Parts: sequence; structure tokens; C-alpha cells
Amino acid sequence: MELKYHFNKTSQQQLAKELKVRLDALPTLHAKEAALRNEVKRAKNAVAMLEKEIAGELEKITSMEKLWAEFPDVICVKEVRLSSRNIAGVKIETLDQVDFEVRRFSLFGRPYWFLKGVHILKNIARMKISLKVLTKELEVLEYARKKTTQKVNLYEKVQVPAYREAMRKIKRFLEDEENLAKSSQKILKTRKVMAGAVS
Repeated sequence: MELKYHFNKTSQQQLAKELKVRLDALPTLHAKEAALRNEVKRAKNAVAMLEKEIAGELEKITSMEKLWAEFPDVICVKEVRLSSRNIAGVKIETLDQVDFEVRRFSLFGRPYWFLKGVHILKNIARMKISLKVLTKELEVLEYARKKTTQKVNLYEKVQVPAYREAMRKIKRFLEDEENLAKSSQKILKTRKVMAGAVS
């Protein structure tokens, strides 16, 4: 990062202000990064557990695969309700409720397991929708954590050292300029004294 600055007090003060802003922001960014890292870990665990649970449910019904082939299309998702929450400044949508619409059917014209089948399908559909929402949450959290980590690294490894180096250069330049001014004043004073002594 190439900083643009002038070798004067005003530029030095401006750089000091900008450096202070970055140094003050770093603890907050570190806390946000840690919180997001924990949330990413929690979301990954939740996704893994839900995937395992779905696989278990599907495993239970594989023995009835031929029966599911004759299961009519009586269930559809009517509404998926989501709510928003804020995690370390990141807006996340979470699943509140899934509403299903079950089309009317005759219990007398269906096998005895039909109602249980409706319940099983609702449960698996709810779990798969929940998995989709959790996966999206995980993506959002991972992206936010990555961006926060990049910002922390930018501040710590690039901008803060660049500002400090620029301020050091300005300080040395101003000190050198001041020393030169003092030296030239001494030389001028010595010349005046010598010129006065000669006359």
C-alpha cells in the first residue's frame, strides 16, 4: 500500500489520526473475528448433525422403497417462515416454521401406513429445508469471517506498519530540517560575530 503524504506537521498529524483509528478498531475486529469463527464452527457442527439425521431417516425408509413409489402427490410446502438475527454485525436468516399443505384424500381408499407416510415426508422435508437454511447461514458466516480476517490482516500487516513508517520518515525529515536550520543560524551568527570583529 503506497501512502501519499507530505513532509510537514499537518500530514504527520493526519497520519497519526488515521493510525489511531486503525489501532482502536483492531480489538473490535479481533473480537468479531473470534465470534464469527465460533459461529462458523457451531454452524458446521449443526449442518453435519442434520445431514447425519437426514441420512438416518432416509435409511429407515429405504426398506419401504416400493411402497413409496405408489405414494401419491398429496403434500406440498405451503410456506417457509424465516426470521433474522444478528451475529457480530452479520445478518443471518434462521428457520422458524415450515407450513405444509396436505391435499384431501380418502383414508378408506389408502393403505393403513398412508398417514404415517405423510408424517414421515413432512419430517424429511422440514429437515431438508432446515439443512438448506443452515447451509446458507454457514456460507454467509464463512464469508463474513473471511472478510473480517482479511481486514484484520490488512490493518495489522499492511496499513499500521505503513502509517508508522511514514510518520517515522516525516519525523526524521522534520528533525533534519530543524537541525539544518539551527546549524545555518549558528553559521550565520558566527559569520556576523566574525564580521563584527574584523571591522
